[in-house]
Amino acid sequence: MSKSRRQFLTHASLTMLGAVAGCRKPQRADELPPGAPPTFGAAPLVGPEVSASTFEEAEKLVRVELTTGEREQSARSWRASMAALYERRTGPRKVALKPTLAPWSQVNAVLPGEKAGPERDEFVRSKASSAPMPASDEDIAFAPVTQLSRWIEERKLSSARLTDIYLTRIEKFNPKLRCAITVTSELARAQAKKADQEIAAGKYRGPLHGIPWGSKDLLDTAGIPTTYGAEPFRNRVPSADAVVVKRLGDAGAVLVAKLSMGALALNDIWFGGQTMNPWLLDEGSSGSSAGPGAATAAGLVGFSIGSETEGSIVSPSVRCGVTGLRPTYGRVPRTGAMTLCWSLDKLGPMARSVEDTMLVLRAISGPDAADLASVPSKLAFDANAGVQGLRVGYFPAWMNESPATDVDRAALEAVRKAGMDPVQVSIPDWPYDSLNVILFAESAAAFEELTLSHGVDQLSMQVADAWPNLFRQSRFLSAVDFVQTDRFRRNVADEMARVFTQVDLLLVPALRDEMLTITNFTGHPSLTLRAGFVEVAEARSDWAPDPNKPLPKFSPPRRVPHGVTMIARPFDEGILGQAGIALERAFGVANERPPGF
Repeated sequence: MSKSRRQFLTHASLTMLGAVAGCRKPQRADELPPGAPPTFGAAPLVGPEVSASTFEEAEKLVRVELTTGEREQSARSWRASMAALYERRTGPRKVALKPTLAPWSQVNAVLPGEKAGPERDEFVRSKASSAPMPASDEDIAFAPVTQLSRWIEERKLSSARLTDIYLTRIEKFNPKLRCAITVTSELARAQAKKADQEIAAGKYRGPLHGIPWGSKDLLDTAGIPTTYGAEPFRNRVPSADAVVVKRLGDAGAVLVAKLSMGALALNDIWFGGQTMNPWLLDEGSSGSSAGPGAATAAGLVGFSIGSETEGSIVSPSVRCGVTGLRPTYGRVPRTGAMTLCWSLDKLGPMARSVEDTMLVLRAISGPDAADLASVPSKLAFDANAGVQGLRVGYFPAWMNESPATDVDRAALEAVRKAGMDPVQVSIPDWPYDSLNVILFAESAAAFEELTLSHGVDQLSMQVADAWPNLFRQSRFLSAVDFVQTDRFRRNVADEMARVFTQVDLLLVPALRDEMLTITNFTGHPSLTLRAGFVEVAEARSDWAPDPNKPLPKFSPPRRVPHGVTMIARPFDEGILGQAGIALERAFGVANERPPGF
């Protein structure tokens, strides 16, 4: 800092140096007496003129109050003390930050003294099924990966046939759903052919070998567009695969489509339109993992990879009736994935059964040197294990108020019937939404250049709750509040650690805002699965209500799936999977398909 400040003073134009009322007169480094330290408030004057009224108006944005004297002093000294801090962005020595450059500070989902998941790896699949392979392509398409993989392993089903089934269904249903941005037919058929050849030669790679899948279009694919669902990036073609794409390729999986996502990972509208819910084509599929949710629910892929920053796997899983696993922050590397928030982004599987998500998680877990947040982890999962005696926490008040439904309350009863023990828990009544200072600040930083260059003006959604406005507003968040929010984040994590001394799992209404926010910021893993059905009399939307564009209403109401969420300690996804399988069997609704697909 000292050397930089002295160089700045030495090389600054003398015409920029002037007296600052109420401050020390700026001095060149060679004018300072020997041993004089650098000081704040003595730098050259830079930036536009400001006045006391500038601060009076700005106070309204950051919710602080200064006295008249304090405003005047701040105005007199701003250009000499604070304005130069923006030089990184405004010049003259502007520094460009590469998109892959992560912040220095890092988040660890495991608090000091807490257990970091299981001590050893163990992965036991469900017992091999002797279920006959159906003759109908539709029945094959909707089968879970757990079953598809057995048929492929036993050579009852070829990867080439399964891939053609899904490609045909994408061609037929994508115009209705708008869930696929790029269909990778040529690559898929080549990968399927290779898979069949390897399996025929006895080189079976495991349960994902030959299984077609779809990627949310924020995972880089070499030579194939990766668009982020956003107009400014629709012609973006990366030169290398994301780590998750490479790992699934190494597992023998077949990429059939790059699936839609809300532009820059917000909600369900992209440059091709809105992705629709297969169960109710009058409403969006929810986002931002909109395409993975719709495509998986409609039987267009075997499984998909989505991402979550604050609800983007959970929400479309609930809306579309699929199973979504949001892994512990740091378990799955994000190298080659679009960055929205360095300390929040997570990649995870979306599928048609709980065990499917565990099969995929096993293939994509593990650190990568290029993702500084990724860490080594173990996965202990036994699909055949019992769940008797597991303590499942729940919040009594949450189960009796919106957004909870009778399906949520029945899920709590299913916990009891499965042999698990419900335990009442509580957390402080804190303003958890305040954590979003971090989300908004990080996302605005990730897309700073796009915002300042007005590239965000190309996005189709320009409403108040869309990214363009939020990115611009975020520039006025206080840096002090960012740091204080980061400290609050640690406080919240400590509270969650306390709760997990009382229970092994939590069962919560999937869209309970507090818990969606809390667990995304603390990094806890979650599993969302279909638990039943509800009736809706009006289409649902991720967007703030617009009186000028009322949502469709239904009479009689429409029947749609509804899901619940289970949460575990960091890196305890194995227990999530085991409890999820028990509840999936108890609910008995996983196999029902959306009408018309």
